[in-house]
Amino acid sequence: MEQPYAIEMLNITKRFPGIVANDNITIQLKKGEIHALLGENGAGKSTLMSVLFGLYQPEEGKIRKDGKDVKIENPNDANDLGIGMVHQHFKLVECFSVLDNIILGAEPNKLGFLKKAEARKKVMELSEKYGLHINPDALIEDITVGMQQRTEILKMLYRDNEILIFDEPTAVLTPQEITELMQIMRNLAAEGKSILFISHKLGEIMSVADRCSVLRKGKYIGTVNIADTNAEELSAMMVGRNVNFHVHKEEAKPGEVVLDVQNLTVASDLHQNDAVKNISFKVRAGEIVCVAGIDGNGQTELVYALAGLVAAKVGRVELLGQDITNLSIRKRNDMGISHIPEDRHKHGLVLDYSLEDNMILKRYYEPEFSGKFGIMNRINIRKYAEKLIEQYDVRSGQGAVTLARSMSGGNQQKAIIAREIDKNPELLIAVQPTRGLDVGAIEYIHKQLVAQRDAGKAVLLVSLELDEVMDVPDRILVMHQGEIVGEFDPKNVTQEELGLYMAGAKKDKVEA
Repeated sequence: MEQPYAIEMLNITKRFPGIVANDNITIQLKKGEIHALLGENGAGKSTLMSVLFGLYQPEEGKIRKDGKDVKIENPNDANDLGIGMVHQHFKLVECFSVLDNIILGAEPNKLGFLKKAEARKKVMELSEKYGLHINPDALIEDITVGMQQRTEILKMLYRDNEILIFDEPTAVLTPQEITELMQIMRNLAAEGKSILFISHKLGEIMSVADRCSVLRKGKYIGTVNIADTNAEELSAMMVGRNVNFHVHKEEAKPGEVVLDVQNLTVASDLHQNDAVKNISFKVRAGEIVCVAGIDGNGQTELVYALAGLVAAKVGRVELLGQDITNLSIRKRNDMGISHIPEDRHKHGLVLDYSLEDNMILKRYYEPEFSGKFGIMNRINIRKYAEKLIEQYDVRSGQGAVTLARSMSGGNQQKAIIAREIDKNPELLIAVQPTRGLDVGAIEYIHKQLVAQRDAGKAVLLVSLELDEVMDVPDRILVMHQGEIVGEFDPKNVTQEELGLYMAGAKKDKVEA
């Protein structure tokens, strides 16, 4: 007799205003397998997994676990059934410690007294076993995005879940952390855990998954065995066309210096050591310069200092020869800086604003959008937003009036990119611009960055994706522990050599 599926989602339909997010979808997860869920941004992957985790109730369809019908009305029901989920946008309490977040809702106690030492022991054992190194006493608001991701994974492992849902788990991890996570997932599957793995990254799916189900625009396209397919076939199933995986660009023709960073030092919020230590570099018109490095080596603080989000401790920042070191964020924007931020929720969007209001966040005071006495010109705002929505293929249930919060992560990202590039900046600072995007959207965004370069703009790219680091820029600067430890031409360096510099095993004297 055949073993029943660990999970079956049969004929699931989920609707939201203006959109059918899941249209009669069936997914079957075998025991002990890693089953990938692939699809474009807004294809319905996260919605489907949120139905399985009890965050949404489907209008039609049913769920079975181990061959028996189950009702999952909320995440507590899911946890009781051994279903755990690592969300794309983390569900963490920022003012709590890492340890408190991991055990929240599952605290060990005796006679009503919290047994925190016991919880800490279990968490640290899991941390050690799976290579998910954390500081249990650090506050969530003080740690890197990569560390928050590890906290989410440990939260699930702490509850001894059998069905593990990973929603874009590698979107914020470094190449080394991704390799480790892939091994962790293999180990979990070998121990009998069943894993549903949402990803846009075809290389990861090919390396770790057993089977892959593809969704497109809310509909089920098909399920394939990974051993019988390749990345090109999967991408064509996902977007309905062949996708070019390599960035085609002419040789750069660098012009005048747009950004000149001189002996910049930025303090660290977390440690006594400075986050950025006396670095100098230039970005010229008509070139893309990439800052590469393992997450948490000063890239975030460097970008914050350039964008005006934090003050420089020492040093000078010039834009087109003008000192902007102490200028406000708005003045920097008006002088020609655009910033695609690392954290789209914290610094990119106002989640409870409409899409159209988010599109004009940095321009609302301009005459086109703000008339006499500060009254907003809603007609022009709507027209402008609709133009960007169409141009950048931003998918949303109710168009320009859709709340940003209700959109998929990838479409939130596309909205930010549309807003920042359309400002026609002299300097575009793009931090992880393709994080959480599907291959079709990544191809489009890379073309946009190259188009900015070819239009004579300066582009500063900050990326943790080694493929992107190798493929997109004209020059690569590697940061390690707050310093620039190497400068490279992507045509003359290997991923392995870059990795050594990123890990601090090598260091060059870098000329400004």
